Amino acid sequence: MQRDWPLYEVFVRGKRGLNHVHVGSLHAPDDEMAIDAARDLYTRRNEGVSIWVVRAVDITASSPDEKDPLFAPSGDKVYRHPTFYEIPDGVPHI
Repeated sequence: MQRDWPLYEVFVRGKRGLNHVHVGSLHAPDDEMAIDAARDLYTRRNEGVSIWVVRAVDITASSPDEKDPLFAPSGDKVYRHPTFYEIPDGVPHI
């Protein structure tokens, strides 16, 4: 019998929200038990309409150390900058 259950990350979509939000983590023996445990732990007050559970080992994330090169705008892609467009005077909020 395996004693080390995998770690799952839990995402819940609230009644008023459009996006799933990370609410926490839990250990469970399989996907179905992870959903049941997530429901019991993170939606006790009937605030969720959808739950996602994802094994933590299946998530690939960027490192905070890579934030500058990963998210910095590329200077060699000039088409990303609106310097080639003339905005008419009558167009508001651009």
